[in-house]
Amino acid sequence: MPTELPPELTRAALRHLRAADDRLKAVMQRIGPCALKLQPRRFESLARAIIAQQISGAAAKSIWGRLQIVCEARSVTPSALANLSDDELRGCGISPQKLGYLRDLQTRVLARDIRLDRLHRLDDHAVIEELIRVKGIGVWTAQMFLIFSLGRPDVLPHQDLGIRAAIKRLYELPELPDRAECEVIADPWRPYATIACWY
Repeated sequence: MPTELPPELTRAALRHLRAADDRLKAVMQRIGPCALKLQPRRFESLARAIIAQQISGAAAKSIWGRLQIVCEARSVTPSALANLSDDELRGCGISPQKLGYLRDLQTRVLARDIRLDRLHRLDDHAVIEELIRVKGIGVWTAQMFLIFSLGRPDVLPHQDLGIRAAIKRLYELPELPDRAECEVIADPWRPYATIACWY
């Protein structure tokens, strides 16, 4: 599985964004090449996102490290989780609520109710609709999956506080933009909103 966006897509996106938005162009010049890395292990990507909800990055990394140890593998898989007891998972620092979310994801994937290996065949909206059936996965998590696992080029995570704060600062808005304002500002970025958001 690829771990970065296709170079031709990135080149086309950079050309388009530089021509479409002068403010973004200045940011792009300051930051340099786009280095968006993909996470090809789809189950792991979703499990990590669940664990990371509403805790610091350091805490999430620590919990994930303990989970890898009890799974006895570098990769956390549905089968590996299924072989662990709830007590073992809680011992990693996973809260009861997140434990329920992980179990729902694990169960659905093992039952082939959700086919992570086939999500790339669906359009963005259908991927989101499929993933939000899992407890604990909302639109934002599904959008992060579209960006960082499937490498979709035109995702605008309008709920993301970091994106909204960056738009506010870059476009000198009086307050954080709502979804409609984000969509208007991002319209010139299409069909490469993902790359614009990375910057």
